[in-house]
Amino acid sequence: VFSWGEGPMSLALYMSDAEAQQFLHYAQASELLKNRTNIGYHIVYREGQFYPVNLLRNVALKNALTPYVFLMDIDFLPMYGLYHYLRKSILQQDMATTKKALIVPAFETLRYRLSFPKSKAELLTMLDMGALYTFRYHIWTKGHAPTNYAKWRTATTPYKVEWEADFEPYIVVKQDCPEYDQRFLGFGWNKVSHIVELDAQEYELVVLPNAFMIHMPHAPSFDISKFRSSASYRACLKTLKEEFHQDLSRRYGSAALKYLTAERNL
Repeated sequence: VFSWGEGPMSLALYMSDAEAQQFLHYAQASELLKNRTNIGYHIVYREGQFYPVNLLRNVALKNALTPYVFLMDIDFLPMYGLYHYLRKSILQQDMATTKKALIVPAFETLRYRLSFPKSKAELLTMLDMGALYTFRYHIWTKGHAPTNYAKWRTATTPYKVEWEADFEPYIVVKQDCPEYDQRFLGFGWNKVSHIVELDAQEYELVVLPNAFMIHMPHAPSFDISKFRSSASYRACLKTLKEEFHQDLSRRYGSAALKYLTAERNL
């Protein structure tokens, strides 16, 4: 990720004290990192048995020093030149005076070795050949389906999409956007709840036609394994969703009913 772009970064790292010391030594010795002056490393020390993913996101978000942020996860690689493309898009979309979330379409590969596409045209060729897939196509289509990949293939200008249940795109927003809900630990609904909040606050969702990012394969997280194997884990997540919907209703009144209705219709 560091070698992919020269833009500023705010990174939250979840580590033990020993891991933090090890990382410090690595960063100081790395030719790639030691000369970078625009990367902020924010250590959150390990505590408890669940991965506090939204706490980490909020730490990175609150410590970002730029007026706009691209909210992404560390297991993705952005396309070449994405930083400059996003800067142009922010100006073209007049984000200074509007409430918008710009969507960077997400793809994935199941291959540990990948010849990274240098353009949208190359990516589409790899998609047609089966070297790439739309993100989570096999296991969680709803998460990114509203991006409308079929339209994106031929799009040359940004286009608006509507919120749908379980939508969790990767987005560019103003740095002072709503924070992530820290009740959602481990696996499940951590990004979904954030997009619901943005929609409730009437953010316009706009897909960028010439941007993309690719998820790189890795072993399943400990938390997703617990979600799949533990009924009590899934029950706790269901309870958190109910609390989240109650809070939405208190803050947004009848406008929040569409989220509860969408959840019950799944």
